[in-house]
Amino acid sequence: MKYLGLILLFGLFQSCQSQSQKTMKSNQYPIAKTEEEWKKTLSDEEFRVLRNKGTERPFTSEFETLWDSGTYVCKGCGAELFHSDTKFDAGCGWPSFYQGINKSAIKEILDTTHGMIRTEVVCAQCGGHLGHVFNDGYDQPTGLRYCINGVSLGFKKK
Repeated sequence: MKYLGLILLFGLFQSCQSQSQKTMKSNQYPIAKTEEEWKKTLSDEEFRVLRNKGTERPFTSEFETLWDSGTYVCKGCGAELFHSDTKFDAGCGWPSFYQGINKSAIKEILDTTHGMIRTEVVCAQCGGHLGHVFNDGYDQPTGLRYCINGVSLGFKKK
């Protein structure tokens, strides 16, 4: 019986945390739009990933195999996020980078959803969900792998 109480308490915590993250996303960033405004500018899939923290299927992004020189930008607001020279083939199915364009371009947030402890990566300008960062890019200069949903990105060719 005491375990039931702990389970219910944990469920309440998760629910509050999830609600808190949704509220935080809409009013904590320089670029703030209503859900309807986002839906007018994003495709259904872009909205699902960027605004509702979805994940695209692996190996489906056009950017997974793009090796042109340029800058990757947020699909939601156009903010510059990653340089192409920091992109590497991690073999995970999503575009991977070992560092952001600068420390203020992306924001990292603790993510405890789905029974995991991860670090979510969002655009610092609009709060759009980009993906997650992992400390498993061993042979890269930073040792990090920013695993990014391609649908969250745009590309400006150099």
